[in-house]
Amino acid sequence: MADITFYEDEQFRGRTGGIDSQVRFLKEIGFNDRASSIEVRGERWEVCEDPDYRGRCRVLQPGSYPSLRSMGLDNRISSARRVDERAEVGRDRYGPDPQPTYYRRGEETLYQAQVVSVRAVMGNEQQRCWIEQKEVRDRPNVGGAVIGGVLGGILGHQFGGGGGQAVTTAAGAIGGAVVGSNVNRNDVRNVQRCGAAPSGGNPQFWDVTYRFNGQEHYMQTRQPPGATVTVNARGEPRE
Repeated sequence: MADITFYEDEQFRGRTGGIDSQVRFLKEIGFNDRASSIEVRGERWEVCEDPDYRGRCRVLQPGSYPSLRSMGLDNRISSARRVDERAEVGRDRYGPDPQPTYYRRGEETLYQAQVVSVRAVMGNEQQRCWIEQKEVRDRPNVGGAVIGGVLGGILGHQFGGGGGQAVTTAAGAIGGAVVGSNVNRNDVRNVQRCGAAPSGGNPQFWDVTYRFNGQEHYMQTRQPPGATVTVNARGEPRE
């Protein structure tokens, strides 16, 4: 496979031309001023709008470039060469960062891979707070406070389920503390407690594990997958 592949259309479509060594004039491979998207593998490459690496040039890192418009080189590349791995390149010479893309490349063969696990990922955790009552006494009497608190906590946990679990548990803890204080006839005061709880709403994305040619692969999707996913010969997802 070529170290740098040029595509005639954006999103890696249309006719392709690939090279694995420098080309002073892309007319030699019939691709002068024709590239609209590029894939780079292995090392960095420099692409230029004029022959012999002149004119406007950009250094591309390994990865996928579904469009060349943002760097002003759409249908304007005339030469390309590999950049030595030891060469220092100024930041102003680099093109944009490569993008993760899963479009079908040219006429590559596609396959179906078996999905083995799916996990919905919810939003970031939120902080939830509640009020507990804490026993205040002049002389500590551990027994009443511990018994009341434990009983209330267990009841709340057993009743708790789904989104109301934290609230129910807190109510149980308050009830237990009150029972304990009543047993010993001591005063109580309110104490705020806080903890993390999952946010509600729909999943933000799905973690998907699939198996292809005996190897497991992982990806994230915006929608839940079916029983299989589409991949290329290397097991990379395609859409």
